[in-house]
Amino acid sequence: MRSDRVRWAGIGCALLAAVLTALVVAGWRPLHSYDDQVARDLHGHAVAHPGVTHAVRILTDWVWDTWTMRALAAAACLALWWRGQRERALWVGLTMVVALVVQQGLKALVGRPRPQWPDPVDSAHFAAYPSGHAMTATVVCGLLLWLLPRQAPQWAVRSAWAAAAVSVLGVGFTRIYLGVHWLSDVVGGWLLGAALVALAVSWSGRQRGSGSAGR
Repeated sequence: MRSDRVRWAGIGCALLAAVLTALVVAGWRPLHSYDDQVARDLHGHAVAHPGVTHAVRILTDWVWDTWTMRALAAAACLALWWRGQRERALWVGLTMVVALVVQQGLKALVGRPRPQWPDPVDSAHFAAYPSGHAMTATVVCGLLLWLLPRQAPQWAVRSAWAAAAVSVLGVGFTRIYLGVHWLSDVVGGWLLGAALVALAVSWSGRQRGSGSAGR
């Protein structure tokens, strides 16, 4: 039952991501106008507050960087493999690969330009949609929460969920604040990442259930 709920949540996120992607590709004016307003407001604050901007760059370039997140996922895979939980290790690795393929594929297909500023505070390459930072953080944090031991104390579970929420929301904010992404890029990354995690977790649960039934 729980696996079914997770799967439907993943399908819902995937559908929302599909709708958002279609609106971005179609150039829906209300969406682009709101993206532009949010980007201008945050960029103006970033230019006026260099100290805050420097701290935000440290967070996005080191703490929540995509390679930092992938390193965490790789470490989790190695730990699972070492403990003999090789099926879970493979699921984590496969989900990360699929996330990277989806992310880069959509960037190439959509080809959305990033915000352009006369006074940039940061720079980024490749297309804007979806945000790779937001999507990667969502996938990694979601998978790490899935790997939490069932016997973990409640304080540890709550702390893990709080850290995941701060990381996912925080990295999305940093990308818009630094003027390298539109708000809808970040939301798209969140939705796609959540969809991948939910579908991977639910499919893994069904596979383990089928294996147990077969034995």
